[in-house]
Amino acid sequence: MLRALEQIRRMRGGAQSHLMRCSDGHYYVIKFQNNPQHGRILVNEMLGTRLAARLGLPTTPVAVVEVSEELIRLTPELCVELPRSRIPCQAGLQFGSRFPGDPRRLALHDFLPDEQLREVANLHDFAGMLVFDKWTCNTNGRQTLFYLQEGLRAQNFERPPGEAEGRSSWSRPDVAGPPPSALRAEFGEVGGGEVAPVMPRYETKMIDQGFCFNAGEWTFPDAPLRGLYTRNRVYQGVTGMESFAPWLTRLEKGLGEKVLDELSREIPPEWYADDYDALLRLLEQLHGRRARVPELILQSKQSSRQPFPNWI
Repeated sequence: MLRALEQIRRMRGGAQSHLMRCSDGHYYVIKFQNNPQHGRILVNEMLGTRLAARLGLPTTPVAVVEVSEELIRLTPELCVELPRSRIPCQAGLQFGSRFPGDPRRLALHDFLPDEQLREVANLHDFAGMLVFDKWTCNTNGRQTLFYLQEGLRAQNFERPPGEAEGRSSWSRPDVAGPPPSALRAEFGEVGGGEVAPVMPRYETKMIDQGFCFNAGEWTFPDAPLRGLYTRNRVYQGVTGMESFAPWLTRLEKGLGEKVLDELSREIPPEWYADDYDALLRLLEQLHGRRARVPELILQSKQSSRQPFPNWI
């Protein structure tokens, strides 16, 4: 069993998660059973991330993490802040999502301007993310992280302008960028002191599945704009329904009842208050919704937002 050893810092966001160092040597963003949003958020995170991974989407490894009563008692910061009080985080089994690197060295961005979005190596995965978010009825905005690919990382790389337009709970508000000289050292110079046209290549990871299945309600209030990422630029590669075909095929052929049952068995019963019937109903609805996803994508296409500028 993976154990939490040390609290590093509180993260942003309504679930009041914490970044913690764990017994496998990695860092995890931990959401607690008594988070202010709902206990089922942990189920949504675990099940949603596992399902997204089965679709071939870029996710972070997730795990059940034990947080001891002793660690909570010795760490006053491990608390839930309510409007008029503070209560300790609940001990026991919690949800953990692995931080994609060393938090002291890796700069994460939850927003990139359009110019930088062109440098995201796996930008096509945003189409797959839409398949996932439509299927699971994610009622929150799609949360993603951007970071430099291995080999191109510079410590404390500059936070892009405008990041506040949709920041996730993972990125840090206190990361400063390197001076221009550091960028020149990283990417080289050409004649006249100009920076050489060698740009960093980013990757994106899909995080925060807590509001899939409509958070703690476990219902599916579909709407045309739900699931869409905030920037149409990520969908410029979409030319028709065939652009979603790889993920739609995996959804139909690789995520049947057997897989749903297998993944549900990884979830601690206390996360859903031992109400297995409610979990079973959720899985049945998920299985039945697979065929509806193309229709839901078409509804988004026909919306006033026009998210797919190159749809033929």
